Amino acid sequence: MATTPAPAAAKSPAPPPRSVLLDAAFLRLWAGTTASGLATWALPFVLGLAVLHRDLGAAGLGLVLAARTAGFLAAVAVGGVLADRHSRRAVVLWSALAAAAAAPLLAAGLGRSLALMTFAAALAGAGQGACRPAFQALTAETVEPARRQQANAAMTMAVRGSTLAGPTLTALLAAFLDVRTLLLGIGALWLVAALAPGKGGVVAATETGPVVEAGPAADSGPATEAGSGTEAGAGTETTTESVTGPSPRTGFRAEFMEGIREARRHPWFLAGLAALVAVIALGYSATSVALPLISRDRYDTEWVLAAAMTAYTVGALGGALVIARLRPRSQGWAAFAGLGAYGVAPLSLMLPVHPAVVVAAYAVAGIGIELFNVPWFTATQREVAPDKLARVSSLDFLVSYGLAPLGLALIAPAIDHFGVTPVLALCAAACFLVPAAAALVPTARHFARTAPTEARTD
Repeated sequence: MATTPAPAAAKSPAPPPRSVLLDAAFLRLWAGTTASGLATWALPFVLGLAVLHRDLGAAGLGLVLAARTAGFLAAVAVGGVLADRHSRRAVVLWSALAAAAAAPLLAAGLGRSLALMTFAAALAGAGQGACRPAFQALTAETVEPARRQQANAAMTMAVRGSTLAGPTLTALLAAFLDVRTLLLGIGALWLVAALAPGKGGVVAATETGPVVEAGPAADSGPATEAGSGTEAGAGTETTTESVTGPSPRTGFRAEFMEGIREARRHPWFLAGLAALVAVIALGYSATSVALPLISRDRYDTEWVLAAAMTAYTVGALGGALVIARLRPRSQGWAAFAGLGAYGVAPLSLMLPVHPAVVVAAYAVAGIGIELFNVPWFTATQREVAPDKLARVSSLDFLVSYGLAPLGLALIAPAIDHFGVTPVLALCAAACFLVPAAAALVPTARHFARTAPTEARTD
């Protein structure tokens, strides 16, 4: 006599992933990133105090800060290649140690040798630049894909918190310590950045995706593209060692060009870089020059300048908190909308509005910038071939940091020649229109070649 088989027990839903803030390895990485952010934002403020104490002239301050920027730009591409060629943890260690070594040199040269200070500032910038792409890649090694957006939100909160707290904390310490001691304290922060992060995780799990047979068109790189599902089945795991195993060593230029070719494989990434160029080189530069002028000439107070910049940072912190939990169905479109929101900042400076409107506009711009940054970093860690991640990230930092000084150099003469209102109008239009155009690029909707599983099933 046949018996009816007992129904299979329904599978209980998988528990939600544990918060990344409970992961000791990530917390060590976060502590290192926070220390480097505090050191980065404190240095210009401490050097400004040196000018106030007449240990450094205004021209010397400009030379030292320019040397730091030059060191950063020279090292960020090198750091990307080294972080893909060697251990990301080792690159963070040695680059942060180089920045730490620059601090006592700055202290020794203060008031004695501008040449020594210039060299030390270039060394500090080089250490900062080399560790940035390594930190990005190390995040991907430390945190599994399901928690990376939360991790990147925590990282950007550390950066924004450093922007807000760094000068304030330095000002408080300056009441008790001299400039040389503060410079040595910056070196101590870089030591924390060097020693706090642990070794990246051995296993880097790819996100679930559909199985697609590998054909000639799919063989576009040595590693699978996380999230696209090519050459991998659902739940596939690959080890970092298998991706970045021994291979014939090529020259630096060839390896850097490999990173550029990898970036070109992702149209959404190129579109995002173009949008960043417009917002940073035009929007951010225009507001940086125009806000002090308008705060002085229209409102006759420095309060608007201070309040607007504080509102921008606080808004960015709020945006990071929101995007840590938010998962838009079309994350690329949502991110470009957030980036385009920066246009409200130059728009508010064009119009004779109440100062509170300017402050609110800067808060909106801060929220929007992080609604872009966090999904952008997460998508880069997910979509880019793991063995080229640091090099592609270095392109991002190279564009972001490299074009800001160029924009600042061009905007000021443009305002003098054409007036502040036409320049702000052009920059506001660029902030709105270029991200909107970037959102129309193929693959931009999801920051991926194919829609993520959760977006397809919604």
